[in-house]
Amino acid sequence: MRAEAESDGKKGMLLVGMVGVNRVRARCLDFKNISTINAMVFQSPGGFEATQKSYFYQAARSVDIELAKKVCEGESFEPGRRALWFFNPYANSCPSTWYGQYNSGIYKSHCFFSPTESENCY
Repeated sequence: MRAEAESDGKKGMLLVGMVGVNRVRARCLDFKNISTINAMVFQSPGGFEATQKSYFYQAARSVDIELAKKVCEGESFEPGRRALWFFNPYANSCPSTWYGQYNSGIYKSHCFFSPTESENCY
């Protein structure tokens, strides 16, 4: 969460964490066979880009652990409540859809995308 969204503050890191937990819980699309946090983070292709950077492998701080516990215990809010994807568009704006999934919202530097209801992911 820290390596992906620290610049977006605690809420940004929570949102990224929510996407991760959602991917483990989802039973659809690219996540049908993902059943653990570790498998989700290192999924290839499609896992977290931050795993390719040394920053990812730094020890978790107490704030990181606290945020991870909140997400694992079910803390959830928009735009991440059902989101399975996120990305930072940098200088560009967030598209209304991304690979057929709708934009569920923007938080600071990240766009979040949720599956359509017809995907029946949850």
